[in-house]
Amino acid sequence: MTPLVRRRVPEAFDRGASAYDRLVGANPGYHADLRRSARAFGFGDRPVRLLDLGCGTGASTAALLAAAPNARVVGVDASAGMLARARAKRWPDGVEFVHARAEELAGAGVTGPFDGVFAAYLIRNLPDPDAVLASLWSLLRPGGRLIVHDYSVRDHPLARLVWHAVCWSVIIPAGRLTTGDAGLYRYLWRSALDFDRPPEFAERLRRAGFTDVRAASMTGWQRGIVHAFGGRRPDPAS
Repeated sequence: MTPLVRRRVPEAFDRGASAYDRLVGANPGYHADLRRSARAFGFGDRPVRLLDLGCGTGASTAALLAAAPNARVVGVDASAGMLARARAKRWPDGVEFVHARAEELAGAGVTGPFDGVFAAYLIRNLPDPDAVLASLWSLLRPGGRLIVHDYSVRDHPLARLVWHAVCWSVIIPAGRLTTGDAGLYRYLWRSALDFDRPPEFAERLRRAGFTDVRAASMTGWQRGIVHAFGGRRPDPAS
């Protein structure tokens, strides 16, 4: 998939924003899996500062707050339509939303250090994921963690079959029915098939400077389809 196509993804999410929450809400395990990945930070009740990159309508933001209720969260998304949906919801003090591409955080006033960065369903959509991962490393405090929650189906034949079946029997028809345009959901289907295998993405994280890199698959119907990848910015003092 070309970088030009990926740069148009936010526009597609603008068009699909009104139906997005209904569609993901019908996905068994969608919100529970986000909360599971967010809990992997292990912050608990600590007053940490977190970056929710690709926050969309706020589902990942809610997952972070469920896992770290005293966190201050900066949610960033490139889709103005998705971000408007997030801003319309009720949030505790300490949550803010910023409209920016992942490649343009500094220009939008998003600066570190962050204790953790959460990137859910984002990295595979970026024209230059390596450059963004390097920038996220620099935004983390030493010892801070990155967790990437995303699709990766190329390593698992059964997962690919399930992904094809679910996309063409449920996700794409539902997207067409609710928005009148299935283009975003066909893109979702194809982007998951094109994304790195889990070992490839783990190596991508290491090249960006992350250590303690780990990967875990979600459970349920998304086993082998959705994964959580974690990495840490090394702390020379530890």
